[in-house]
Amino acid sequence: MSATSQDPGLELFSTCPPPGQLEPRAYLRQVIDVARWSEEHGCRGILVFSDNSQLDPWLVSHVIIQSTRTLCPLVAVQPIYMHPYTVAKTLASTGALFGRRIYLNMVAGGFKNDLTALADTTPHDRRYDRLAEYVHVIRKLLESPAAVTFEGEFYRVDKLKMTPPLAPELFPGIFVSGSSDAGLAAARAIGATAIKYPKPAQEEPVLSGEGASGIRVGIIARRKEADAWEVAHARFPEDRKGQLTRQLASKVSDSVWHKELSARDQTGEQSPYWLVPFQNYKTMCPYLVGSYDQVAEELARYLQAGHRTVILDNPPDPEELRHTSAAFAAAMQGVH
Repeated sequence: MSATSQDPGLELFSTCPPPGQLEPRAYLRQVIDVARWSEEHGCRGILVFSDNSQLDPWLVSHVIIQSTRTLCPLVAVQPIYMHPYTVAKTLASTGALFGRRIYLNMVAGGFKNDLTALADTTPHDRRYDRLAEYVHVIRKLLESPAAVTFEGEFYRVDKLKMTPPLAPELFPGIFVSGSSDAGLAAARAIGATAIKYPKPAQEEPVLSGEGASGIRVGIIARRKEADAWEVAHARFPEDRKGQLTRQLASKVSDSVWHKELSARDQTGEQSPYWLVPFQNYKTMCPYLVGSYDQVAEELARYLQAGHRTVILDNPPDPEELRHTSAAFAAAMQGVH
């Protein structure tokens, strides 16, 4: 039984693997496999990254839709890459052709080198102002049966109508990074789910009336704590080259969450909250490692604090998703 089948209010997403050094056909096969594993183990959707080093997320999402029955792509959307009309048109067209809902993970952009290469020098907080206006245009185009005229600070449209229209039940779920004040304000302004890279569960404040919220974490759970840590250290060994790359990335990033995670010390004390994969530049999120009960206790605290969406790191195999599902099942028993 999946975690989401026990609590329909919980939205669980996995993550599409990055291309890495894989030959294109091998990567295509991996995307299809991960998508099918994710669907099989009860995930609502799957995050598809977007940056200057990735494949086009919309084409990858097309593969995911054609390879699964219900899994919803969570497409990372960077405003600098395309006009909001193009996003709205793609959502409407996908809905018409496949009847599949797509989620949007709105990205303001944390790595300045990517943006500089595209001649975008917009400051960090102003990028969130642009993002909020961007989503407003998408919403208007998808919700309005009539032509839309809008004149904002960043975008303008004049008597623009969305054809074909998007069925209301396929309207996209919208996520925004909520780790910075600007990101959280943008999420509230557009009614989006604010996603953050969390601190240890005991440090997370309880949310109250702040809108929908979620977290992004990796999970390695086993029946026995020692077995989980054995898997964790084998999958993410110490890597000095990776540590240096992370340090360099921190210097060229103006992302608040990136700087916060980079500044945290990973003490010698073994707690479920583990930053070594992030510090070694093997992943972009913290991990929870331990027995089912230990990981479940951490997850239950996050859920009780008000985070009802969880985006997992990309799974290496279907067995890992089975263990993760077991940890979530135990966590649900501790949520009141």
